[in-house]
Formats: sequence, structure tokens, C-alpha cells
Amino acid sequence: MRLCVCFSAVILCGTALGQPAEKPEFIVADVHRSPHATQPFVRGPFYTSGRYELRFASLLDMIRTAYGVDPERVAGGPSWLDWDRFDVFALAPEKSNAEARRLMLQSLLASRFKLAVHNDSRRMPAFGLTAKSAHLKEASGEGDAGCKFSVENVSNGPDSGGGPRRLPVLVYACKNMTMAAFAESLLNAPAAGQYLNNKLIVDQTQLEGSYDFTLRYTPKLPAGMSVMGEQMPLPDALEKQLGLKLEATTAPMPAIVVDSVNRTPTENSPEAMKSFPPQPAEFEVASLKPSAPNAPPGQPDIKNGRLYLPGIPLQSLVMVAWDINGSEFLIGAPKWLNEDRYDILAKAPEGVAIGDLTPNRNSVPVNIDALRPMLRALITERFQMAVHTEERPMNGYTLQATKPRMKKADPGERTRWHEGAADDTSKNDKNANPSFGRLVTCENVTMAQFAEMLPSIAPGYLRTDVVDATGLEGGYDFTFSFSPIGALQQVRAQATDTTGKPQADTTGKSPADQAEASDPGAAISLFDALNKQLGLKLETVKRPVKVLVIDKVERKPLEN
Repeated sequence: MRLCVCFSAVILCGTALGQPAEKPEFIVADVHRSPHATQPFVRGPFYTSGRYELRFASLLDMIRTAYGVDPERVAGGPSWLDWDRFDVFALAPEKSNAEARRLMLQSLLASRFKLAVHNDSRRMPAFGLTAKSAHLKEASGEGDAGCKFSVENVSNGPDSGGGPRRLPVLVYACKNMTMAAFAESLLNAPAAGQYLNNKLIVDQTQLEGSYDFTLRYTPKLPAGMSVMGEQMPLPDALEKQLGLKLEATTAPMPAIVVDSVNRTPTENSPEAMKSFPPQPAEFEVASLKPSAPNAPPGQPDIKNGRLYLPGIPLQSLVMVAWDINGSEFLIGAPKWLNEDRYDILAKAPEGVAIGDLTPNRNSVPVNIDALRPMLRALITERFQMAVHTEERPMNGYTLQATKPRMKKADPGERTRWHEGAADDTSKNDKNANPSFGRLVTCENVTMAQFAEMLPSIAPGYLRTDVVDATGLEGGYDFTFSFSPIGALQQVRAQATDTTGKPQADTTGKSPADQAEASDPGAAISLFDALNKQLGLKLETVKRPVKVLVIDKVERKPLEN
């Protein structure tokens, strides 16, 4: 809804987005390239007490944040628009609101990256929301307009006895919603992207007025996964419960078109370099205590400078605090580290933003970079823990070319990867191959870039950097499907239950090593998918990897 208002205002006022305008500006801003990360995802924007932060943001991320649009609605621009990543730290004037800070980011992009854009309309692949036999209740007019999300039939794993998992039901309850607003919000509904491949939805219902309704659906599951409960895919739920239908189409949509942009931002001023000292490394106040025996699982809550983590094992806390990507990189951990659970309630110092007030599907809503030093200090003090880092030889992966089957790319297109098929005519659809579960399309990607992308594409399989050794030059377009690591492991476990034959011992192996060990018929591993579909191979190699070694840790934490 806000998106439509924004574009309407621009068009009605006759102001081209790329033209000079009176826009507010940050008092001072530090813009620099992000440090290397195995799995880089945009974080933020975060804001508190005048400090604004946006981390690991590509220019595409910054444009969609500044102009309030989905990334699918940003057209044009150079190939690196969604590849190079930057951190932005800025000071905003006192009492600025979110809309003012959005305009400040527009000013920053224009001044530091020389970004020039204009508004336009482009036809884009989409789903049309139609209503041939709608059965909706007119809104009562009570309460605010919007949709709230909840989960029914929650399960933390297989039922006792090793049986199938209970299938959760996702509940999307909407009040005072127009069909236009519902279509706009549906892609952000939990697990909706699994069915919609991140395609935008346009309202074609021709229904006027507002409605109250509740939609119940289940997440998408790979074939062969055993669950308790009836499956209700999102498209079926829409049709059976609301009389609405999703149909593949293309539609003209408002778009931001990038006319020009510099790859390197202008230098930071000397004032900027002095304006952002290191943030506090300790919580202002923190309570840490053992969880009550048999306490039901709680919901973490991180917002407004307050952190609540119920029933969390110390091992999970250590891995977050030291940015450890898998338990195999934590050495010397006693068994109880993953058994004992604790409740943490803490408050960050004034001026430290630890949560995003406006989370969305395109960013990470927790400022984990600000939280990590405070968590490290808390753990070290309360558990009297001493650690050190060192490098040890561990399994890594090198990307090799066997019989490559990929299409040469247009070098002028953007470099990116995304969920879903490249276009509506593609036959390689994860909905037609539900046992695979993941469908990934890469566009204008070199093999060096693909190796760098792989840990983000398949984090359950790959926890360290992948090295390119294909020898292939230039960019490529390709699509491939594979099964998520959890689905692969469960299919294998169920096959074991059926045959009565135990699997090979994989104790101590990484998920990737376990996935490589077997190839269940009802699912396909990342390794087999790359080999069979693309003619590429991930070869296991030993290379030095940084690990965290626990020298000492007390089981009983110090009193609050």
C-alpha cells in the first residue's frame, strides 16, 4: 500500500526520481566495502538514538531500501549492482522518522555513488490473484488493517519413538484488508516464497471494499518426507478457503530504472572517520540463569534494545557469539555444552541498535554484528570461559568442471542468484519436482563468483569458502534443483527405518560429508545436482580452517 502511495505521489507531482530535489541528508556518513563473509546477506537498516546502520548491502539493496520497492522492481544498472557489498554507518538528525531516513539514503546514494534513476513501468513475470468464486466476509471495520501470523501444531522434531514430524499449520489472519493490499503483502507471508518463487502478485480480483479472513496453509515439503497432518499448499488453501486463485501472468508494474551509478563511492571525510567509534562491548544489564526443567520452548524476542533468549544451549550461544558456522569448528566442547539450557534477558546500552523495527523478506532483522561482542563478554564472565582460535586442517571444497552444461551469459546483465525459474516457460520447476525442494537460477555468473555464492545458496551443505578450479572463463546462465540438507537426511533416516539396515556411522561428520555419503532415491544432494545437471563437481580437499578451541569453561554460571 505504501509502495503505491509513493509511486502515485511521484507521478502526480511530476517529479522525476533522478532530478535534484530538496531532500534531507545524514549529518555525516561512513561508507566502506563490507568485510569478507562466507554467507553475506544484507542486515538492516538498524536505527537508534541517531545512529543508522546498513550492513552487507549491495547497491540493489540500498536502492530498494531508499525508494521503498521490492528488488524485483529495480531495472537496469551494471552487472555488479547486486554483487559488490558495502557497510553504511550514518548519523541522522534528532527525531528523524523512517521516511526521512529513507530520503537521506537517497541523498547519500546520489552524492557518494552518483546514482541517477527514474521511474517507469515494466512488464514483469508475476502471479495474478483472481476471484472467480470468492467467498469472503466484508470487514467489520474494527481494528487496524493488516495481517497477523501465528503457527498451530508446532513441533520441535520427530514425535517420541522416532515417528514422523507433526506438520505445522501457518495461520495468516487478516482484518480490514483490500484485495490490492492482500496481493501486495502475500509474498511476505511466512513460507509463501516456497510456492511463489519470489514472483510479485498483482490484484486481478476486481473486488472492491475490505474484508476479514483467515488463511491456513502448510509449508512446502519435499516428496518422501513423512509428516503427521494434512498438507495444504498455499495455492490450494487460497482456492478452497477463500475462493481466490493464483495464475501465472506478466503485468506492468511501477519500476525504478537505474540510469547510471559509480562502482566506487567517494572517499569518507575526516569527520566521518571520527564519528563512529567502536560500539559498547557489554550489555548495560543482563540476567542469565538455567532454564526451568521441562520448560516448553519459548520464542526469542529482539527489539527496542532488549534481548530475550529462552531455553538456549550454551553451545548455540557460543557459536553465535564467535560467528562459528558449525559445531565441527568448535573444539574441546564438553557434552553438557549442548544439553544444559539457559534463559537470557539483557538490555543493550543506549545508542546500540540490535533489532530492525521494519523487518522484511529481503534483510536479516537482527543486528548480529552489534550483539556478538556483548554476548562474548557475557559468556566469558558468567561461565569463566577461556578460548583461543587456531587453524586446523579440515574438509573444504574445490569446484571442478567435468562436462559443463551451462549457457554463456550476456555480459551486460546483472550478476545474481535467486530462487525460482528464470522465466515462466522453464520446465525445470521445483513445483514439478517437489522432491528437490530448492530451485536456483544464476544469471551472468562466473565460476569464481559461483564458488563464492555456493555457501549462501546451500548453507546446510557448505560451511567454508569454496575455491574455483574449473578454469572456465566468462559469465554463465543456468538453473539447478536440489534437496535441502534436512530433507535429504530425513529421507535417508526413513529409508533406514523401512529397510531395518543402519546407515554408515556419520558421527562427527559435517552435514555436507553426511550428504555425500549416500544418495537416497527420493531426494538429490547438492553434489549430485551440480554433477548431473551442470557438469560441475565439488571435490573434497583438506585446507587450514579457523576453529575456536575452548580451554576452560565452568558448568555453573556465576550468579546475576
